[in-house]
Amino acid sequence: MKNLLILGGTGFVGSALCEKLVEHFGAAGARLTVPSRRPQRAKQLAMLPTVELVEADLHDDGQLTRLLLGRDAVVNLVAILHGSAAEFERAHVALPQRLARACRVANVRRVVHVSALGAAADAPSNYLRSKAAGEAALRTAGLGLTVLRPSVIFGAEDRFMKLFAQLQAVFPLVPLAGADAKFQPVWVEDVAAAIVKSLVAPRPEWETIECAGPRVYTLAELVRLAGHWSGHERPVIPLPAALGRIQARLLALAPGTPLMSPDNLDSMRVPNVASGTLPGLQALGITPTALEAIGPSYLSAGRGPARLDAWRALARRR
Repeated sequence: MKNLLILGGTGFVGSALCEKLVEHFGAAGARLTVPSRRPQRAKQLAMLPTVELVEADLHDDGQLTRLLLGRDAVVNLVAILHGSAAEFERAHVALPQRLARACRVANVRRVVHVSALGAAADAPSNYLRSKAAGEAALRTAGLGLTVLRPSVIFGAEDRFMKLFAQLQAVFPLVPLAGADAKFQPVWVEDVAAAIVKSLVAPRPEWETIECAGPRVYTLAELVRLAGHWSGHERPVIPLPAALGRIQARLLALAPGTPLMSPDNLDSMRVPNVASGTLPGLQALGITPTALEAIGPSYLSAGRGPARLDAWRALARRR
């Protein structure tokens, strides 16, 4: 696997993956192509050897096929957390369908696709149903496919734990919808390592792998940990279902990226934890990293260069 296409490579997981691939193959190793609508914004990737940033529209059949020509494999990380039913359909269903067709034309047989825990055709949210439909589109294409289903992903650049830490730095308390929802957070470096191991395996031994950390938490517990580690611990006030739904609707109307939406609440009705019926990270030889081993370092208000260097050193050992 020396010529790889990384879709969604400029994002949180994609950046970690590119660094992991460069580390695995070395400076003279794999050629990594990362398409983006705005490649100039991905300055951190531009500094990595063997990474090529190109401007492209992945929703254009011709452009996607040309990007795939000559590739040994493709990784699909494209995903959205908020949006309308049509937007979920476009990102999570239409793009995998388009990718399957383009892979057949370009004769690319190896695909690693990142989905989500809880993805199912009968799931309660647009997010989870569209994730399941995207998986199905690739499974029926006759490709060498590995699907990774992560729980919520944490790390220094995440928008989950850091968001709750930032909110508690500003507000005196946290009214919380879905406080009892369950998550099994997984470190971004462990997810990146799982993708690398899936790519370099001679063939996909497992079709679907669940990527989850070693411990299950409620959302309220995660919010309290984010506040504690950041030095801004506030009271967490669980909201009844009706009030939580009103809160989610109001937050979805706020400008910018929503903090929460009704569809997020619907997703949280399904425990975001490993089923135990599918292989996990251990099947790939990866010992899941505990949130407590990483969270205090990147959420600490006084995090300095020494803390960051220690975090990076731990990532290199994965």
